[in-house]
Amino acid sequence: MASQALPVRGARLGRAIGAGTGSAVRAAVLVLPAGSPVSTRRRSPVAAAAALPLARRLVRAGRTEGLVAHIVHYRFRGWNGGHAHPAADAEWAVDEVVRRYGDVPVCLAGVDMGARAALRAAGHPAVNSVVALAPWLPPSQEAQEPEPVRHLVGRHVLIAHGTDDGTSDPDLSYRFAERAKKVNPNVCRFEVHSDGHSLHQHRTEVFALAADFTLGTLCGRAFARPVTDALAAPPPLGLRMPLAVGFGR
Repeated sequence: MASQALPVRGARLGRAIGAGTGSAVRAAVLVLPAGSPVSTRRRSPVAAAAALPLARRLVRAGRTEGLVAHIVHYRFRGWNGGHAHPAADAEWAVDEVVRRYGDVPVCLAGVDMGARAALRAAGHPAVNSVVALAPWLPPSQEAQEPEPVRHLVGRHVLIAHGTDDGTSDPDLSYRFAERAKKVNPNVCRFEVHSDGHSLHQHRTEVFALAADFTLGTLCGRAFARPVTDALAAPPPLGLRMPLAVGFGR
């Protein structure tokens, strides 16, 4: 992205969903919406609204665990090359969660570009897990250097990707997961067969998977057997785990 004067504006957290409205907060999820490769426009309200059902599903699953969720509203709609604005905004959001709620564990749950931001910002000390749905990871020839993975050590990482995704290449998320698994055994990846970028066809199963993983990493619940198996299995099995129809029912 060419050097230019950028508008001065700050990221912010959307309203608290869940425990933050009154009861004690014991864990937090920051939901990171989709975006664009390059744009200095304000955050997209459409993308934020699209992320809301995921936030509500996670909070509903953790309503007895003191879980709160916030949508992160970016400064800019785009990733914007080396600026990686959404990743910086995600790090700011984790700091803000710690300021508001104290030393609580945090999960970064992102979609599309937000998934890349979640993976990139996971090195923050308060983050203990990442949920990356249909992550946008550009080809290596478009990136100045490979997407970093070493900062993921000590975190639990879940990637879910539709096999028919024509927007974000699922093979790129597999390669990323493969590199991450070499430095961190707590990485798993699920393939949502016949689904596209929005993961709409199997949204119920995808949200159930995200909830199972989030509550397992933040609140100490036992993982569902497929998640346990995926975390334990060596590549490629644990990184190409099929998401079964009816998962979570």
